[in-house]
Amino acid sequence: MTAVTDDSAYHYRVIARALAVLDAAGGAPLPLHDLAARIGMSPAHFQRVFSAWVGVSPRRYQHYLALDHARRLLAQRHTVLDAALATGLSGTSRLHDLFIRWEAMSPGDYARAGEGLTIRWGVVPSPFGAALALATLRGLCGLAFIEETGLAAALADMQARWPRAGYIEDAAAVAPLAAAAFGGGGEARLHLIGPPFQIKVWEALLSVPSGHVTTYSDLARAVGRPQALRATGSAVGRNPVAWLVPCHRALRRSGALGGYRWGLPVKRAMLAWEAARADAGHAA
Repeated sequence: MTAVTDDSAYHYRVIARALAVLDAAGGAPLPLHDLAARIGMSPAHFQRVFSAWVGVSPRRYQHYLALDHARRLLAQRHTVLDAALATGLSGTSRLHDLFIRWEAMSPGDYARAGEGLTIRWGVVPSPFGAALALATLRGLCGLAFIEETGLAAALADMQARWPRAGYIEDAAAVAPLAAAAFGGGGEARLHLIGPPFQIKVWEALLSVPSGHVTTYSDLARAVGRPQALRATGSAVGRNPVAWLVPCHRALRRSGALGGYRWGLPVKRAMLAWEAARADAGHAA
């Protein structure tokens, strides 16, 4: 992955507008000239933005943005999780070609709702628009995408999870951790704050490779609770560290996207972005 800059956020906003145009077309393919015109850009500029963002042509990328792409992805790259991968509450996992080091808050600390904990936060660029990053001294504890929800709602959501923590706006402190999360170099450190069952689900998500998907029922089996589909779905939705703990890779068994706290357009764009890059890597 390449380093993320403010240009990346701009590129995502262009892609988000393209998503809306393609959805309005009802699945009909749009030639480059038509798509660029509807977004208000020249074909050459639009092509450059696509290449910078994902590395494939707009025409090919429409395949990944198609409404039925998630179903094809589920059929072709369905990762079945091994329950043995999710038996502990701490460990390491390979993700996005980065080494992720993470640790979980103890149940007792979680019960204190963040009391005595200082959490710094700031807005950072990402491949999917502006993001809200939050961190403790141990690592990133929150990552939210705010293009759809807005900053105020995302910050309120995070603060409600740990209401007794102290919050300090400090973009300079969280920027290096966020840069590592999006491929800017260094080790991506996570501090997962949640109850034990939710952390087990998040650990299972960490084992789903980029470019692949899983199902909520697979996740439930992976944590030893095959009947707890509702609780597992809730745990996926409560994941506070989007992208690095890849809840966007969890689909319904039918192939439907399900929900996404930071907006379904973001989830679709993430799945398409990963699948396109995975295919480009295989071709290379």
